[in-house]
Parts: sequence; structure tokens; C-alpha cells
Amino acid sequence: MASGVAQELTAADAAARAGPDGPPSVLSTLPAGREENRLALAVALVSGVLFALALPFAKLPLPQVWVFIPVYQSALVVNDIVTAVLLFGQFVISRSSAILVLATGFLFTAFMAVAHALSFPGLFAAAGVIGGGGQTTAWLYFFWHAAFPPVVITYALLAKKGHGAGRVEASVHGAVVWATVGALLAAAALTLAATASHDALPVIMQGNADLPAKYVVAAGTCALSLLALAVLWRRKPRTVLDLWLMVVMCAWVFDIALAAVFNAGRFSLGFYAGRIYGLLAASFVLVVLLLENGKLYSRLLATHGRIRALNSELQAHAAQLLAANKELESFSYSVSHDLRAPLRAVDGYTLMLQEDYAEKFDVEGRRLLGVVRSEAARMGRLIDDLLAFSRVGRQPIRAANVDMEGLVRETVGELAREYPSAIVEIATLPQAAGDRALLKQVWANLLGNALKYSAKRPDPRVQIGGRVNEAGHEYWVRDNGAGFDPRYASNLFGVFQRLHEEAEFPGTGVGLAIVQRVIARHGGRVWGEGAVNQGARFCFLLPATGAAS
Repeated sequence: MASGVAQELTAADAAARAGPDGPPSVLSTLPAGREENRLALAVALVSGVLFALALPFAKLPLPQVWVFIPVYQSALVVNDIVTAVLLFGQFVISRSSAILVLATGFLFTAFMAVAHALSFPGLFAAAGVIGGGGQTTAWLYFFWHAAFPPVVITYALLAKKGHGAGRVEASVHGAVVWATVGALLAAAALTLAATASHDALPVIMQGNADLPAKYVVAAGTCALSLLALAVLWRRKPRTVLDLWLMVVMCAWVFDIALAAVFNAGRFSLGFYAGRIYGLLAASFVLVVLLLENGKLYSRLLATHGRIRALNSELQAHAAQLLAANKELESFSYSVSHDLRAPLRAVDGYTLMLQEDYAEKFDVEGRRLLGVVRSEAARMGRLIDDLLAFSRVGRQPIRAANVDMEGLVRETVGELAREYPSAIVEIATLPQAAGDRALLKQVWANLLGNALKYSAKRPDPRVQIGGRVNEAGHEYWVRDNGAGFDPRYASNLFGVFQRLHEEAEFPGTGVGLAIVQRVIARHGGRVWGEGAVNQGARFCFLLPATGAAS
């Protein structure tokens, strides 16, 4: 059941990451689906129809509703700032330079809207708050509307390169600060041009009436918006953000056409309708961003619920594993006790027969009693090895720096009494990170095998070495003993796998399996090399980072 929850969570995560070329689940990378295309097309068509209906009446004079200007400008500023903040948030996630440029553009339009409102004659002051002249407000409008399309074009060109190629590697927060400063400086420079350089600019208005030069400037501004629309249209595949920026550019054209081309000056129907289009243009991306954020938040909640369900499943399985581990420990103790008891009885009674009734047995009988005692001892060693093998998989690793050379000398000292004629050479060994008790089992098994399989040589010799390489800490034990057939090397580390007759080399066939399990739990690996009657070399590698589990 836990695996099912995990698969479901993985599928949800994969769905959340469905983007053409960018980071997961942001509007700038979500591909535009059929529904998004239909909705955007419907909005664009409705906007076009309303534009066509308003066009014949664009010159119709309407009452001068002065409160409309500050309300409209305030809504515009709020929309643009919130949109910029949301886009900056997506930039922090994606590090996309394209999104950074677009967010800066929306912030710039907010600053320009503020300057435009402060310059409007008769609104807050007779000649506007920021001064200038009769052309200041009109030129700020065109500076504002002419500067945003190049920002959209830059966004489209950067996004076309892919988010991997257009990533900002510097501090994202620093980039946001510099972008904000840049938008503010650009708006200030254009405001200064419309005020301080007012007399150097072409005359496009006389009072509230438009002059012919204004139509040339408006046509150029519309051309920039149409160019931005074309660049977005050519971008494939389109994202949701691309789609709604195209709608924004359409509304931008309608805004300029009604408010600056087909109107009859200020406070005509075209004047009001154009500004309503401008407000809609500032709202489209914001609304879509908010809707997508809502969807992503809903998906986040659903994923959080699945994570909690998975966590509950994992806790239940952990409890089951803990109970099973306790049962296994109890079983191991029971096996140890129940098997050792009859073995002790067999060995004890056999010893009594050997000591008290030996004269009543013939030679063969006394030999068979010795065989019984030998097999009982072998069974005891087998039980010990099996229990040691099972404990290796259960006990936690207590990682610490281990003096490998000291550990090897300690182990050799314990084994040397059984093999007094063997020559053991110990090179300088590098320290390693691991569980000292478990690593001692490794050395005890490898050294014990090396001493055992070389004991019948006239000059038994064991060499121990180690080194540090790129892969980690490597150690080896080499002997000049019986060796093994390399064709069967894959069987060396299996439980009860033996490549020699037990009569010749006694053992249970569990030692190397213990070595393999201990090293694997430390995140390393172990291998053997050898040839028949030419000795063997067993190596193990521990990662430089220490124990793995």
C-alpha cells in the first residue's frame, strides 16, 4: 500500500513538473493547452468586437469625469505592481532572465502610470504636479506605451533560448533589487525627458485637442505593439504566459487606437474606452497569475495530503519492521539456546564416554566418539557464525574514525597464537570512518582465512596493505596459500559457499558473507583475486565519506 501511495505521489510530482523547458510549475513554463488557447482567443475576439463597436463613436464627447483619472491610474498602478511582484516570485524560482525582464517591464509601467497621473493637467494642479507643459502628459503616455512592447520582445527572445541558457546565476534577490532600480531610473529618465525637455519635443496636442503629429507617434507605438505580438506568435511551443501576453498586446493596440488615434481629444468616448482597454491589458496577466497560483496551491495541498498519507503508511511499516526485528531477535536467541542445549549435552556425554569408558571401546569406537565431539564443535561454530551474520544486518552502524593499523595489529595478535609460524607483514594503513566493531569482524575473517589457507605452506606469509585513492580507502590481505579457481570467484561471498574440502580446511562458509555484508552497509565493496596454489588477495573499499547506513 505504501508503494502505491509513493507511485501516486511520484506521478503527481511529475505532472507538476510538466513544463517545456523550465523549472516545475510556474506560469512561464506551463504549456498552453487547448482550453487556455480557446479562452485567450475568446477574450481577444470579444475585445476586438467591442473595439469595433466603440470605434464609430470614438470622437463622441462625454462629460469630464475627473475622478475617473485617479481611480483608473490607481487601479493600473496596483495591477502592474502586483503582477510584477508575482513575476519576480516566479523569477526567484526559475532564475529565468526572460521572467526578470518581463517583471521589470510591468514595474516600469507602474512607475510611468504614477508619473502620468501626476502630470495630468487640472487633476491635482492646473499644470500637473511634476510641471512640464501642455505636451508632458501626452508624451508620458507614448513613452509609457512605446517602452513596454520592446520589453515583451526581449522576453520572447530570451525565453526562446530556453531557461537553461537564460538562467541568472548571480543572487536572485540582488537581481530583483537591481531590476527595481533600473525600472525606476528608466521611468525617471523618460519623465525628465517629458518635463525638462518638453520644448524640444514635437507638438502633438493643443489643449485637449490632438494635432497631426500625434497620429504619427501613435502609429509608431502601435507598430511596436504589433511587432511584439508577432514575435510572441512565432514562439513555439507557447506557454500560458506567452498566450496572455499576446492578448495584452492586442488590448494595448486597442488602447492606443481609441485613446490616441480615433478619439477627439481628452474626455471623448475613445479617451475613456482606450483607458478601459489599458486597465484590462494590465489585468489579464495578473488574473491568470492569480488563477494559476490558486491551482498550484490546490495541487500543493493535495500533494501535502498524499505525503501525510505516505508518512502514516511508512510509520505503520516501520512499526511492523520494529516488531519483526524484535521477533527476529527473540527467534535468534531461541535458536541459539535451543540448539546449543542439545549440543552441550551431546558434547558432555561424549566427553564422559571418552574419559570414563574409553577402555571399553575399541579403536574404531574411540575414533567415532572423537568424530561426534568434532561435529558438535563444528555445529556450535556454525550457530555462532549464523547468528553473527544475522546481527550484522540489524545492528546500527556507529561511525567514527578508526585506526585501521591499530585494529589490524590487535586482530593479528589474537589470531597469531593459533598460527605461530606464519609471517604477517603490516604496511602503514590509512585511517577510515566506520563502525570499529563491525570492521574488526571484517579483519578477523579475512586474516583468519589468510592464515588458515597458508598454514600448510613451509613459509606461510600474509601481507596487509592499504592506500587512499579517488574512490576512497582501499585495503587488502594477501596470502601465499591454497588460493582458489577464479572461475568460481562469484561464489566466494555467498553463505555456506566453500571452494575447498572442509576436511582439508575446516570452516562454515559464512565468514566472507559477513565481510560482504559489513562492507556493503558501509557503502563500500569487496572482491577477491587468486589462483589455485598461488595464494589469494582479498580487497575491500570504504568510501571517503564514511558509513552509509
